[in-house]
Amino acid sequence: MNNPTPPFTPSADLARPTIADAVVGHADTPLYIRKPNAEDGWGVYELIKACPPLDVNSAYAYLLLATQFRDTCAVATNEDGEVVGFVSGYVKDNAPDTYFLWQVAVGEKARGTGLARRLVEAIMSRPELADVHHLETTITPDNQASWGLFQRLAGRWQAPLNSREYFSTEQLGGEHDPENLVRIGPFNTHNI
Repeated sequence: MNNPTPPFTPSADLARPTIADAVVGHADTPLYIRKPNAEDGWGVYELIKACPPLDVNSAYAYLLLATQFRDTCAVATNEDGEVVGFVSGYVKDNAPDTYFLWQVAVGEKARGTGLARRLVEAIMSRPELADVHHLETTITPDNQASWGLFQRLAGRWQAPLNSREYFSTEQLGGEHDPENLVRIGPFNTHNI
């Protein structure tokens, strides 16, 4: 007789990484990459606030991302369970072969470890995204860190990177730099 799958409970899905989770970081500061959960919502919110110039959304929005979009988001924690990295995104309904990356945040304690790239690649290598062959995001023209990250990803994945203006300053209310739509792909998931 088959045992039924136990129901999802937040307490059964807490921050403790499993053997299959990625471990990154310096030898003396291991970092754990995994899917987020409800207990990560506030930590993600605090991380985003500490990473200007990222747009800060409500704590509720990050709680929703950590639960309703957990299969397409990733969180990195240190040994103390502190959230030190986060990537949010989703597979586009109108283009199921495309993952749209919304935000990348790496806290000061984890910078210089390649964590942003590893978070993105952890998501892109999940079985749930096996049919995804394009990655899209938006980047302001002056965000050199993000441009560098996506250029490195395109190179590692041996895929073209294209960019065009997506939202003008006027469309963003005149108080935000324009956003360029950046697209990597097509790529083969075996290259990730």
